[in-house]
Formats: sequence, C-alpha cells, structure tokens
Amino acid sequence: MPAKLTARRSAIHGNGVFATAPIRKGERVIEYTGCLRTHEEVDAGEQGDVESGHTFLFTLNDEYVIDGTERGNVARWINHSCAPNCEAVLHEDEGDDRRRDRVFIEAIADIAPGDELTYNYGITLAERHTLRLKKIWACRCGAPDCTGTLLQPKRRRRG
Repeated sequence: MPAKLTARRSAIHGNGVFATAPIRKGERVIEYTGCLRTHEEVDAGEQGDVESGHTFLFTLNDEYVIDGTERGNVARWINHSCAPNCEAVLHEDEGDDRRRDRVFIEAIADIAPGDELTYNYGITLAERHTLRLKKIWACRCGAPDCTGTLLQPKRRRRG
C-alpha cells in the first residue's frame, strides 16, 4: 500500500481509503489493480450483477475489465462521490495489446491527512436506468450536489 494511504471504515460506504500524508492536486495516487477479465467473462459471472449495487469491476477498455476482487489493491476501497477529490485516468499502452492498458487514480484537489479519497465511478448500465436501479445504486456521498445515485446520465443519441 502506498505510504500516503490507509484503508478503514468509511462514513460513505463500508471501507474507504484515507490520506495519511498530504497529497497534492495532480499527484498520481495509486494504480487500480486486479485480475484482467474479458467483458464476456464478467457478464457470465456473478461480479457483473447489476442488481447488487456493489462492484470492484473497473472497465479498462472495450476488451477488458479489471476485477479488484482478485489480486486487487487498496484502490478498490476508494468510494464514489458526486464531489470527488480524485479521478480515474486511463493510460493506454502504445502497443496493440489492450491487456497492457492501466488505470491510475489521480488527485484533482489537494487532499489533507485524514481526508477520504473519492472519485466519480461514472457507471452507466446497458439497462434502462429505472428508479429501482437508481435506488439499488444509491449514492451516500453526502455532497451538497449529490445526485442520489452512482449511475451517470446516459448520453442522448442524436437522430
């Protein structure tokens, strides 16, 4: 675990990741790691269950998903927020092997020791975002502008 981070219980949801030392805006904090799975493998397994409202899956690209439940690091405990202090940044490998792409969590604001690290998960489900699914994927970040759900608005198609 990076020296500037610790995992512990969170007021937002379950476990969270907290700064143990100052983190500067723009600083690369941690890589999101885990087992690489194809989208087909995830869809066929239990980890991709949209009814759970909980996931350690991170879409890497059109071919692969990072499954933080297996060989994942502390980054899997970073909670969602509608007013995040971090963002997920995709690093595309220069070659053709999409398995070499990586995801990093970077600070978008200065973070003080004791502050919880958060980022916007950006979840958009293939299914229609019904009120029932929005409730399953409820947000508990407590931000003044909280949307109430981890689900992001779908982009409207231009016709």
